[in-house]
Amino acid sequence: MSGRFKIVKEFGFEAAHAFRHKPAEHENSRMHGHSFRVEIALRGEPDAQTGCVVDFERLSSALENVRSKLDHHFLNDLPNLSTPSLENIAQWIANQLHVDFPQLTNVTVRRPSLGESCTYDVT
Repeated sequence: MSGRFKIVKEFGFEAAHAFRHKPAEHENSRMHGHSFRVEIALRGEPDAQTGCVVDFERLSSALENVRSKLDHHFLNDLPNLSTPSLENIAQWIANQLHVDFPQLTNVTVRRPSLGESCTYDVT
């Protein structure tokens, strides 16, 4: 039996943002914050020598680098993330990771307190 494997790694971050496209009187036009959960999925065949699709330590290090750019920051100020919707955050994270992890298939960003999520399919 043969097949492809999917591995998943998660991380969380806290951040603030504002939706400047909303009317000035709208509550989301003002700075506000959320707790975010992110799930990264990679698909591939395990390396013959290691038995792993990717080295989880290498992936964890890359995710910590991404998390540190997001955690406790005002997302609107990040390069290429001036409108930090769930969609744009997911794509931004994928862009940060895809060069080093071509096995990346999707990035899901969740706001658990609101019951909202978005998945960006890389492939």
